[in-house]
Order: sequence, then C-alpha cells, then structure tokens
Amino acid sequence: MKKLLKILSGRFFAFIFLMLFQVLLLIAVILNFMGSSTLYISIVYILGFVSAFYVLSREEYPAFKLSWVIIILVAPVFGVPFYLIFGNKRNTKAIDRQVYEYNQYVLNQGKAHELFHPVEMKEVSLTAKRQSDYIHRLAKTRVFDGTHVTYLESGEISFNHIVKEIKRAKKFILVETFIIDFGFMWHSILTLLKEKVEEGVSVYLLYDDLGTIQNLPKRYAATLNGMGIKAVVFNKMRAHLNPRLNYRDHRKIIVIDGHVGFTGGINLADEYMNRKIRFGHWKDTAVKIEGNAVYSMSEMFFQQWCFASKTSVDITSFMPKKVSKNDGYVQPFGDSPLDNYNVSENAYIQIINHAFDYVWITTPYLILDIQMSTALTIAAESGVDVRIITPSIPDKWYVHSVSRSHYKALLRS
Repeated sequence: MKKLLKILSGRFFAFIFLMLFQVLLLIAVILNFMGSSTLYISIVYILGFVSAFYVLSREEYPAFKLSWVIIILVAPVFGVPFYLIFGNKRNTKAIDRQVYEYNQYVLNQGKAHELFHPVEMKEVSLTAKRQSDYIHRLAKTRVFDGTHVTYLESGEISFNHIVKEIKRAKKFILVETFIIDFGFMWHSILTLLKEKVEEGVSVYLLYDDLGTIQNLPKRYAATLNGMGIKAVVFNKMRAHLNPRLNYRDHRKIIVIDGHVGFTGGINLADEYMNRKIRFGHWKDTAVKIEGNAVYSMSEMFFQQWCFASKTSVDITSFMPKKVSKNDGYVQPFGDSPLDNYNVSENAYIQIINHAFDYVWITTPYLILDIQMSTALTIAAESGVDVRIITPSIPDKWYVHSVSRSHYKALLRS
C-alpha cells in the first residue's frame, strides 16, 4: 500500500495523467469535428495523402517515415494531427544555432587538433581510417594515441574503480548519467563528491529528468547545488504534447581531472552493482579510459551541459595533464537526437560489414531495423561467426517480446 501511495503521489504519475488528459482531449475535439462536419473528414483525407507524400519526401530514417505513412493512411483523422505533434522532429532555430555555435567553438577554441599530435590512420589501416573519418566528420571527434583502455566486466568492478579515481581527484569531476536512485551506490558517490567539493574540487553533475523522475525529488538539483555541486537536469519533463519529450540523455560519462574517464552501461543505482536484485544477476559493463582520449569525453559532457544549462564553458581548462601508455588508438564519440545522423548504428554496421572471422554481440535489447538486420544476415551468410547474447530475464517485457521477434529470421541465416 505504501508503494502504491508513493506512485500515485509521485511526479511521474501526475505527468502521465496530464499527458493522457491532453491526448483524450485532442481525440474528443477531433471526434466532435467529425460529428459536426462531413467536410472536415474530406479535408482530413486529402491532408492525409498530402502528409504521406510530405513524410516520404523528408530526409528521415526510412523506418521512421514508413511507420508514420502507415498511421496517416490507415487513420488520417487521427494520424495527421498526431504527426504534427509528435512526428515533426525539427529543432527550433534557437536549438540549431546553439548546436552550431558549440561545434564551432570546439573546432576553433577547443583546438583539439592543435593540442594533440594528429594520428594518421591510413598508416594503421585503410578500413580503420574509413570508420574513423566517418565518425570524425559526423560526430566531430578525433582519434587519439597516448591512451590506455581497461575493460570493466561488471557494475561491482566499475564501482570500485570509480570510487578509487574520485578519491584521487584534485581539480574537477564530471558526471553525466541517466538514472540516479537512492541507495548504497549513490550515497557512497555523493559522500565522496561532497568531500571533494570541500577540498576545492569542481564537481559538475548532469542527469536526465525522465531517468530520475520516479527516484529523485523535483528540486533535487537545487539541493545538490546547495552542497556546492554544480547540478543540471537534462530536458525537464513538462506535461505538454511535444516530440522533444523523447529527447533523453541516456549516456553515462564520468571524467576525473581530464585524464581518467569512464563510460558504459552503469547508472548510479544499486541494481547496477547487484546490491539490489530485481531481475537476477544484472550484467552491465564499462570501460576505463586513461590519457589523451578522455578530452573527447569532456567535450561530449560539456556539449550536453551547455545545452541543458544554457551557459558556455572554456573546454581547454579541462585538458588532460597525463599521457598514459599507448595500447592502441581510441576515438570516443557520442550520438544525439539534435541531428539527423544515426552515427552509432552506422558505425556498428561498418564494423559488421568489415568482419572476416566473427561478430559477437551482447545486448539487453535487440531492436533491429532493416539495415542492421541485413548487415548481420549478410555477415552470417558469408561465413562470419555471428553470435548474439540477450537476457533470459527481461527488465521490460514489451522490449523482450520485440527482441524475440527477430530470433527466427536471424537463426534462419
């Protein structure tokens, strides 16, 4: 009963209630027009055909366009207004200008191309160069040497490394995450962050509003700022029909003093280090990056920070001060809903297309579009050893069902 009362009195329930109310109100208005005017229906059907052609002509992802075309043609009375509200993913001019100005700043004032020795990937591998050039042109990040990478195979191991490095922090700590939940993990890290603030270390914390809406109080960022932690909430949830509601920050980045960085699937909640068991043993991984390549992680963090806080930052003051033993070439990059590029997926597809021996994948959600499915199928039919591991215990039953729907076609190939 206490859990139910907490849910009913929480911010997330209020948000869902208000959103459903707006959807039902919109449907009621549409039905009212339909009942009062046959001309309206004729106009809507004409608009449906026009809208379908408009959607097809846009430079959008094919699967996205096809979904909306089907909805519009099958039920134009509802499809057209819902597309106008949810399907039009164009950014405002202010957002486009903000993204452009940040990218220009990184290229001109961030000066990564001047501060680090350039790596000529054509001397390493032409295949790697093509991949690297694609990421550089679209994601604006470059390849680094002087970097060491450590694979962290579980949340428990990742947590121990993160705590160890935070304790060593002397200048600044950057934390970007999707989920924060009260418990041992967050309490431990928050305690360390407060200690570091008292030592004069600058701490920046960016978390997503949807990821924390059921866990944190509404004004928790203000509480953190009162502790001396610079905290900002990414894309606050506002109960009005808008496609930007789905623009979420699902990244997990931690940077310490510019020369140590962490990224992977670990959120700041106990289930990610198996202190809280919800779906059996939770298997998430991370990587620890040390050296020059951490600079790109700082850049990515501050792109989101500047966007969410509407402030500017001199990124060059967050330069790495240590060069680690080089064990290869590293190119951190991020993807964003603020552009029309599927950088991550296309980078993966290039990797799969260039595989000769094997492609081994472990993923919680196997949600494939035709491009990724085709790449995996062609690889397997070419004799490449393709293996995919997905969880047997789902954390989201509906996503699990979608994952399983791909099994038959993949197994056939």
